Amino acid sequence: MDEQRTGTETAQAHTGDSQALPALAGDDSGSPDRRAPLVLLHGLTFDRRLWKPVLAELDRVDPGRRVLALDLPGHGESPGWSSYDIERVADGVHRAVERSQLESPVVVGHSISAVIATIYAARYPTRGVVNVDQSLQVAPFAGLVRSFADKLRGPEFPAVWEMFATSMQIDRLPEDAERLVRSSSRPRQELVLGYWQQLLERPIDELVDLAAAALTTVRDAGVPYLVVAGNPLEPGYQAWLTEVLPQVEIDVWAGSGHFPQLAHPERFAECLATTSGWTVETPSRIPSATSNLM
Repeated sequence: MDEQRTGTETAQAHTGDSQALPALAGDDSGSPDRRAPLVLLHGLTFDRRLWKPVLAELDRVDPGRRVLALDLPGHGESPGWSSYDIERVADGVHRAVERSQLESPVVVGHSISAVIATIYAARYPTRGVVNVDQSLQVAPFAGLVRSFADKLRGPEFPAVWEMFATSMQIDRLPEDAERLVRSSSRPRQELVLGYWQQLLERPIDELVDLAAAALTTVRDAGVPYLVVAGNPLEPGYQAWLTEVLPQVEIDVWAGSGHFPQLAHPERFAECLATTSGWTVETPSRIPSATSNLM
């Protein structure tokens, strides 16, 4: 891709901000134009290298598109933070977006980063969200994580994480993609516990209410929202999702597991290309009541 700028300099927080967050590493490529810029966020324990196959295809189908691929805090080349509250991470992403002088991007999030992307869209001007294989219902996953709380915090963490990794169906990927996923994953116990702290410790009812408020903000702002799922959604969840987010579009790529963007990078790049003209009439912003979501 053209004009690629790599490293923390493209994504660091404003140094004049008294509450500046530590820098995020990122690759900034493409040129500003009328197309909506893209911000790419990987999942928990991975890094921005996971987007390479998609970016190669995007360069073919949507050449020159402005793209900012970031490493989440504590991942890849980004330093660790003292706290990984999802809302705080979304604020850090926004500072990276400002630093790169992007306006109202389409935010693409895989796994936990789809939640971050949704929070971002509720707090900051955004032209859309692409949610890659992530449920937005808090309670079921919080309950699952809490059922393994002692093991996650103790010496049994590697075995528990392997269970979660197995559920991702990495073995369904093409050989090169499977190799990329396995080589880029760094499942450090303190990092996972940091990102899941609120799921483990905050009252679930409170998390559900806060998530609902964020989704209401995204709904009312009319933010375009695309879900790309690697397996069919459960009917109950799909009915709930279309009710709370009527503008949602759901694209199921059955059999591709938790990484549909790597199972079909060319198809995913074409999806991203269709977002170039996405617009939002009303800028989104999240009410203060949703502070410290999830």
